[in-house]
Amino acid sequence: MDSIAIVGLDCAFPGAPGGDAYWDLLMRGGDAVGDIPEQRWNPRDYASQEPGAVHSEMTRGGFIDDADAFDNDFFSVAPREAAAMDPQHRLLLQCAWRALEDSGRAPGALAGTDAGVFVGVMGGEWGRLRMGDHTEITPQLGAGSSAGMTANRISYHLNLTGPSLAVDTACSSSLVAVHLAANALLSGECDTALAGGVNLVLSPALGIVYTQLGLASADGRCRPFSADADGIARSDGVGLVVLRRTADALADGQRIYAVIRGTAVNQDGRSNGVTAPNRWSQQKVVEAAYRRAGVTPEQVSFIEAHGTGTVLGDAIECAALGTVHGVERAEPCAIGSVKGNLGHTEGAAGIAGLIKAALALHHRIVPASRFADRENPQLRLAERGLRLLKSPLRLPPGEAVAGVSSFGMGGTNAHAVLATAPRTRNKAAGSAARRDSAAGAAGVFTLTGDTPEALRRNLADQAEAVAKRPRGEAAALCWNSNRIKTGLPFRFALTARDTAELAAGLRQAAGQDLPAGVAHRPWSRPVVAFLFTGQGSQFPAMTAGLHRDSAVYRHFLDEADAALAPHTGGSVRELILGGEQRIHETGNAQPALFAVGYALARTLTELGVQPAAVLGHSIGEYPAAVLAGVLSLDEAARLVAVRGALMQELPAGGGMLAVNASPADLRSLLDDEPQVGLGAVNGPADVVLSGAVKALERIAEILRSRGVRTRAVPVSHAFHSPLMAPALARFAETAGTVAAAPPQVPLASTRYGRMLRDEPMDGAYWTGQAAEPVLFSSALGALNEALAPTHLIEIGPKPQLLPLAGRAGLRGDIEFLHPAPGAEASGRDLAELVAALYRAGLDPEWDALYAPRQRTAERLRPYVFSDRHRFWNRPAEPAEKTTRSDRTPVRRVEPVLALGPPAALPAEFAEPADIPPARLDALSQDRDPVLAAVVEAVAEVGGYPLEQVVAAARFYEDLGFDSVMIMQLKDRIEARLSSAGEISVQQLLPALRSVGSLAEFLTERVSVRTP
Repeated sequence: MDSIAIVGLDCAFPGAPGGDAYWDLLMRGGDAVGDIPEQRWNPRDYASQEPGAVHSEMTRGGFIDDADAFDNDFFSVAPREAAAMDPQHRLLLQCAWRALEDSGRAPGALAGTDAGVFVGVMGGEWGRLRMGDHTEITPQLGAGSSAGMTANRISYHLNLTGPSLAVDTACSSSLVAVHLAANALLSGECDTALAGGVNLVLSPALGIVYTQLGLASADGRCRPFSADADGIARSDGVGLVVLRRTADALADGQRIYAVIRGTAVNQDGRSNGVTAPNRWSQQKVVEAAYRRAGVTPEQVSFIEAHGTGTVLGDAIECAALGTVHGVERAEPCAIGSVKGNLGHTEGAAGIAGLIKAALALHHRIVPASRFADRENPQLRLAERGLRLLKSPLRLPPGEAVAGVSSFGMGGTNAHAVLATAPRTRNKAAGSAARRDSAAGAAGVFTLTGDTPEALRRNLADQAEAVAKRPRGEAAALCWNSNRIKTGLPFRFALTARDTAELAAGLRQAAGQDLPAGVAHRPWSRPVVAFLFTGQGSQFPAMTAGLHRDSAVYRHFLDEADAALAPHTGGSVRELILGGEQRIHETGNAQPALFAVGYALARTLTELGVQPAAVLGHSIGEYPAAVLAGVLSLDEAARLVAVRGALMQELPAGGGMLAVNASPADLRSLLDDEPQVGLGAVNGPADVVLSGAVKALERIAEILRSRGVRTRAVPVSHAFHSPLMAPALARFAETAGTVAAAPPQVPLASTRYGRMLRDEPMDGAYWTGQAAEPVLFSSALGALNEALAPTHLIEIGPKPQLLPLAGRAGLRGDIEFLHPAPGAEASGRDLAELVAALYRAGLDPEWDALYAPRQRTAERLRPYVFSDRHRFWNRPAEPAEKTTRSDRTPVRRVEPVLALGPPAALPAEFAEPADIPPARLDALSQDRDPVLAAVVEAVAEVGGYPLEQVVAAARFYEDLGFDSVMIMQLKDRIEARLSSAGEISVQQLLPALRSVGSLAEFLTERVSVRTP
C-alpha cells in the first residue's frame, strides 16, 4: 500500500495530558496508576468476598485528571447538553481540535472539506449509568449516550463532511479505526482523516467481569511479559492522530512524525472461545500487514505489542511474534507495551501504542519497557528472536520500521507497520553563504481565542513554551502561528525578531487587562485607502532596510526598475539603494519615487491588503493609476521618466514654499506676484506656493511679519506652476500616446479634487496634472465621504501625507499606517502594518511576509481549553420550578456544574446588526416582562445561568441551540406567554437571531393580540 503520514497527534492518558507529557512519561518509565477517584465509585463497595457478593479486584487503575472538565462555551454546547454528553465525546472534541492544530493547520480551515473521522470506542457505560431511569430521559441524553456520536460530534462541530464512524471491536477498536482511516485515504474517500479512540472507566462493571474471568490485576498494574504478570488493570485514555497521504503531506510541507507503511485486520473465527486469543490469527495479521507494507521481519526494529500482562495472553502473543520474527537477524526484535505504564486503555489501547511508536520513530529512540527487569522465562523470548528493552534503544541511521499490535476480546486483531518519516531536503535552505539576506527579519505571531480570557490563557501558555526554546529567529514560529492559530473571534498579533523578544512580548500581553491592548474582536474587514507620496519625500538609500528584509519588495522593485530602465538609461534600483545625493535631482527623484511607490503598493497587495480606493499626490498619482488599472506599468514608467527628464532640463530659479494659511488668506499676495501660484492645497491651512524663488522669498518675508509659519520645500523647480509650461508642451506629445483604461479601483483625483468619475486619465489629464495645483485636501475629503476608510496607508519612503491627513478633520477612529516610515524603516515596519490590519479583521496572505526558508513547519503548543466548567455522570436532583406567567410547575434536570456556573457571555460577543443598540439597552429583563420570560425559557432549555442569557446572545453561535432545543424553547415560551398564542415553527425561526430579537418579536405579537 502507499504510505500514510501521521502529521499531527494529541492525547490524554493518565499522568500525561498531551503528547509531550506522554513522551516524558514513557522516557522516564513513569507509573501512571493511582487510586480510583471519588467521583467514579467507591471501591470499598465491591471489596467483599462473601458468597453472593458482587466483587471486583479493581481497587486502583489509570485515571485521567480533569476528565470532567469541558470547555462547552468554546464549542457552543449548552450546559444542559454538555451535562448529558458522554464525557468521552467531550474529551474527543478537545483532542480533535488540538490534534489538527498539531498537524500545522487551523481546524477551521478544514470546515466543509471531506475530512474523515474514525473513532474506536468500547462499551457504553455512560448510557447504562444515565438512562436507567426512563423518566429522566431527554433527547440530549439520548444523543449523548450514543457510541456513534463519538465520531459524529467531531464532524458536526468542525463541519467535516467526509466519512464519520465509530468502531467497536473491543480492545482493538482504535487501531482498527486507524486501519479504516488509512484505507479511506488511499481510496480517495477523504484527503485528511482523524483517527483514534477513547476510553473512560466510569463504573466497576468491566472490572467485575475481569475478576470473574480471573484476569484482574491485584494491584491495578499491567506487567506485560513479566514473571510477575498477574492480569489486566483498567485505564482511561484518549488519543487521535491526523493522517494524510504521504505525498500530500510532503507537498504541503507538513511535519511528519512517522508513516504508516501498511495495516491489516483479521478475525479469530471459531477458535477456543469467543473471548480467547488465537495465536495463528495473530500471526497471520502481522504477516498480512508486513506484506502490505512491503517489509520483511528482519527490517522491523521494535514492536509495540498488545501486551496485557495476562499469563495466557502474553504467551500466545509471544508465540505468534516468535513464529514471524524468529529469523536470521543482527539483533533480536525489541518488544514492549505501554500498558506497563498506563494500564489497559481498552478501546484506546491501539492508539496509545500507535502514538508511542510514532513518537519513538520521530525521536529515533524507543523507551524502555516497564517491568522488563523480571522477564518471564516461560515466554522464551531470546530463542524466538525477541527481547524486552531494559534501557532505551537508539535507532540506527536510515529508515527504521516498527509494528503495533492490538487484539480485541471478541477476536478482531489489528496490526500496523510504521516507519520513520521520509527525509526531505529543504530547497529553500542551503549554505549560510547562500541564505536569504532576511536573517533575523521580524515576523508576526498571531493567536486567537473564543473569549478575551481564553486569549490571555493561551498567550501565557505560548509564552512559557517559547521561553523554553533556545534563543533564535522567531520567523518560522510566527509563520506557523499564522497558519494554525486563527479562526477564533478574538485576535492578537505581535511582531518579533527572535524567540526571546517573542516570549517577553507574549508574557507581557498575557498580564494585561482585557480586552484593552490584547483582545481584538473585529466585526468587519478593514476599509483601506492608499495615499501615494509625491516629490520631496525622497532621500538617499530610501527603503534599503525593507529591501534587505523583504523578498517580495525586492521582486517588485526589480519589476519597476526593469520598466524604467529603457527610458532612464540606467538602474533606478541601484540609484535608490546606493545612498547617492543624485536622488534629489528631478530626473532621478521622480522615477525613483514611482518605483518605490509601485513596489510598496504591490508588496501590500501581495500580502492581501487590497485598497478600497487610491489617491496620489503629484508624481504619486502615477503609481496610483497603475494600481487602479488605469495605466500599465510600462506606460506609466515611460511617462514618469520623460516627465522627470523634461522638468530637469528647465532652467533654475523656481521653488516651492509651504505656508500655514488658507488659499483665501493668500489671494491678495498672489495677485501681487504673478510669477507665483498655488502648487498644492493640502489642507484648510496647509498650502504650498510654487513659482519664482525671488517672488517666494518676498511672500515669505511678508507672512513671517504677520506671524504665519512658512517653510521652503527642498525642490529643484517650481512644480505645478506656470513655470512648467516649456516642459509640458513637449511632455504632451508623449502623453498623447497613452492608452488609459477606466479605473478598476476607485481613484480620488488630486487634479480635480474629487473622486474620478467618467473622465479619462489620458494624455490631456497627465499634462494638466503637471501644471495645475494638487488638490489633496479636497480629494481626501471626497474619498473619506465616499468610502469611510478605517485605515489610511501612505505609500512612499517616509510619512509626508499622513501628517496632513491628521490635520484634515477626519474621523478620530481612522488608523494611519506606513510600511516604510523613514530612513530606519525595515521589514519590521511592514510586519507591524500587517499585524495592525490583522487585528482589525484582515486575513493576510501571510506567506508573502516570510522568506522561503522561514516557511518551515514548527510545532506550537496546542490550544489550552478552559477547565472551569465541570460535568460528570451523577444525575442531578430534579428541582421543581415555577414559571412567573402561569404558575405551572416545570420539572427539569439541572446540569452538574461542579465549579460553579459559566462566566457571563461577554457583551462584545454580538449585537445583531438589525437591532439598534438603543433598543437592546431598552430590552432590560427587569423592565421587560417578555424578555424576562424569554430569558427564563432559554436558560431552562440550555441549562444556562440566567446572567449568561443576555439580549445580545445569539441562539446558534453563542448558545449552541439546535432543532431539538428550538422545539423545547417553543413549548416553554407558549407556556409562559399564553397571550402570544400558539406560535408555528415557521413564524419563530426568523426571530431566532438573538435573545433580544426573539423578545422583540414576541413583544410585537403580544401587543397585536392584546385588545
